[in-house]
Amino acid sequence: MKKRARAIKAVRRVGASPEGAGARAIAATEPVAPKKKPGKTKRPLAPERVAAIVEALERTYPGAVCALHHRSAWELTVATILSAQCTDARVNLVTPTLFKLYPTPKDMAAASLPELEEVIRTTGFFRNKSKSIQGAARAVVERYGGEVPRTMEELLELPGVARKTANVVLGSWFAIAVGVVVDTHVLRLSRRLELTKKTDPVKVEQDLMRVIPETKWIDYSHMIIQHGRQICLARKPRCADCTLETLCNSGDKTWSSH
Repeated sequence: MKKRARAIKAVRRVGASPEGAGARAIAATEPVAPKKKPGKTKRPLAPERVAAIVEALERTYPGAVCALHHRSAWELTVATILSAQCTDARVNLVTPTLFKLYPTPKDMAAASLPELEEVIRTTGFFRNKSKSIQGAARAVVERYGGEVPRTMEELLELPGVARKTANVVLGSWFAIAVGVVVDTHVLRLSRRLELTKKTDPVKVEQDLMRVIPETKWIDYSHMIIQHGRQICLARKPRCADCTLETLCNSGDKTWSSH
């Protein structure tokens, strides 16, 4: 009883939000991941721990989807290229105008490069991005009849498309799980959760593919990205409002129940 009272006081001290009550209720039903030492978990890759992490995320973010607005595989490809070093919110402000002016790959392939640059200027690195999306448009038109290809190998042939973009398109539009999307949130949180020690996105993806069930590859990225934006913030994670709190022993936690 005293332990519970102390925990409640601690939650109040770190300023847990009222909506955090639901998160703490979910966390309370998850197992506690034992520590080996401060900041380190015993058997962090244990299948039961990984399964509990995925299950808690599913309960917290049911129906999580890609945050980039799109109506086709082509629009998603372009939006994902534009999202590099840019927020999804900013991309979503730019793409309605972009796709109104150039609704098809053929239209974008024929666009004036300076005009294209001006439309996407606010997404940053606009000169390189304009070359990439126009190059991708030309490749889609010339090689694939105007249709975005459905394989990792073919997508990687498009200018501006690396594994992250290819995984986003394959997973979010075609529902094909070839790998795991690794953006800054996925990389940061997967390291905090000790699912990987790597910093290179390709190596992080390989580690995640080994421990996350293949049927969860697509959803894991969507859910962990939402969690990174809403709760597990980079500078000051909201641990008192986190559904993964009992499973996490990160060294930079702002509050701990165990």
